[in-house]
Amino acid sequence: MCAIAGLVGVDGVRADDRARAIAMRDVMTHRGPDGAGLYGDGHALLAHRRLSIIDLAGGHQPLANETGAIWVSYNGEIYNHRDVRAALEAAGHRYRTRSDTETIVHAYEQWGDDCVHRFRGMFAFALWDAPRRRLLLVRDRLGVKPLYWARAGGRLLFASEIKGILESGLVAPRLNRGVLPEVLATRYAAGAETMFEGVYKLLPGHRLVFERGAVRVEQYWDLPLDGPDPELARLREAALVDRFRTLLQESVRLRLMADVPLGLFLSGGIDSSAVAALMAREIDRPVDAFSVAFADRRFSELEHARQIVRAIGARGHEIVIDDRDFFGALPRLIWHEDEPIAHPSSVPLHFVSALARERVKVVLTGEGSDELLAGYGKYPRALANWQAAAAYERLVPASMRRLVAAAVVPRLPGRLGRYGRRSFLAVPRRPGAMFLDTFAAVPLHLQRTLLDPEVVGGEDAYARSLEYFARVNGHSGTLSRLLYTDVKTYLVELLMKQDQMSMSTSIESRVPFLDHTLVEFAARLPDRLKLRGFTTKRILRHAVRGLVPDAILSRRKMGFPVPFPEWMRSGWHTVAREVLLDRRSRERGLINPAALSRLLEQHREGTCAGGDAIWALMNLELWHRTFIDGGGVQVLPAKGSPLISP
Repeated sequence: MCAIAGLVGVDGVRADDRARAIAMRDVMTHRGPDGAGLYGDGHALLAHRRLSIIDLAGGHQPLANETGAIWVSYNGEIYNHRDVRAALEAAGHRYRTRSDTETIVHAYEQWGDDCVHRFRGMFAFALWDAPRRRLLLVRDRLGVKPLYWARAGGRLLFASEIKGILESGLVAPRLNRGVLPEVLATRYAAGAETMFEGVYKLLPGHRLVFERGAVRVEQYWDLPLDGPDPELARLREAALVDRFRTLLQESVRLRLMADVPLGLFLSGGIDSSAVAALMAREIDRPVDAFSVAFADRRFSELEHARQIVRAIGARGHEIVIDDRDFFGALPRLIWHEDEPIAHPSSVPLHFVSALARERVKVVLTGEGSDELLAGYGKYPRALANWQAAAAYERLVPASMRRLVAAAVVPRLPGRLGRYGRRSFLAVPRRPGAMFLDTFAAVPLHLQRTLLDPEVVGGEDAYARSLEYFARVNGHSGTLSRLLYTDVKTYLVELLMKQDQMSMSTSIESRVPFLDHTLVEFAARLPDRLKLRGFTTKRILRHAVRGLVPDAILSRRKMGFPVPFPEWMRSGWHTVAREVLLDRRSRERGLINPAALSRLLEQHREGTCAGGDAIWALMNLELWHRTFIDGGGVQVLPAKGSPLISP
């Protein structure tokens, strides 16, 4: 786990580019505090910050092949590198280190760009083929590791974090207004664009080639697009459960590869509990399990995490945070995440990462299971909503439906109104659109009220996500299409959050549920093993029965709730007003100050649920002050005092 950065020039690199590459690298020192490296020739500069996990003595980067013609700067882990190494050595390649990094250069020598198909793991790497003056950027199949790029004249820049590109001084930080409605509505940008104009993410399962001034981006891997496998559907469920358990156990075992101590993030939910139980079977010492909760017990899962600790004989470590911790860390974490923080749970994730860093360097997590196995409550709700919409359209005339949407739904009170506005009563019955709107941070109808009309514009905020929905074979069923869409969009955002927050404390996080072999198997499973009625993740529940306490398997999913809406009804309401309605915010021309002021008051009084919108817009404003305005933000310590100062 490291940071990579660099630049390649069509007409060569300039004298001052070496200093740029070092600055790009060192602004990400938190990702790699154990060492730094730089390779340069007349046309390319590759930089690296190292967090030592494997081959502590010999794994320094950038690293070259035997002749010095091929160089790589790499972030991640290739868990099957020993198997690939055996094949390469049999073909005549000679190694100088024990690191998985060296496998990349030899694999490229042997198989070219298709070497990526041999790798099983999480990775983002930059490979410079000096004789051909050719740069290859590759990101892992699911997007566990981030990678960004940009053009600046005749140069291509890349980095593990956007701030690395900005630090070059060659790309000005400007808001990409085109993605703002989508980011506010869905919490992510589904395509390659980011919140910064001209800065792009290399999408999961993609590679980029920069050669003779031309950029070529291509997809090298995808989930199966034809839905459940009929052959698997005919097998007995017990056989499928056994196969799933075997693949998950193997994935956990592979992710224990390290020359440093490992631990686990444990929430007390089924996903992290399953990983904990399987991890305990693979190591000869108690698992170090790390948990975080809020001081308000309504937002704590610690007792459930303690159940798992007792059941598997782990060593439990806990941290409890409050509102002052949360808001005190927020501005700095926006800097770490590069873009406005989509989910308030990023903040406690940072705190539990800091707790883990006191004892280990690597943690396993339960991320990804929900998107593979229909673990969110939104999936059964979306399917039920879709079926109800079909009957509604069949039985109720269009004129009456328009009247209900325009005159009845807006007057529905409280929770009923919140669900009504996101149901078939108000949302057009387009495939996938209703599903996406039910998970909105700032739904479009609210954006039209809170934002300047020029900001919202006429573009469909869900268009990019719906492209993924439409890509899947229509015969595969609605659930398969929804899961595919989430893996390609929402999950990528969650993985970025996990990477940035764990790396903010220099700790590596690994994701057993996202081993691509397991992912491909799960994608082909019949729907009944994922979702039956309102029972989610059926195959996982069966696979770990007897390893995980029944009370955990049967408990209702809690997610990671954050009491942000409650805080916005307390003294922090004043802070939100000062952030969102001061001169700087108004002068940006993004918001409607009067409408936003009304929302803040209505939320404080409890007459509307505006917490999601307040969170999103507060993060957007703090992000502007950190990256666009320059100078960053300053946290003031006293509770109730302004969150930031000029």
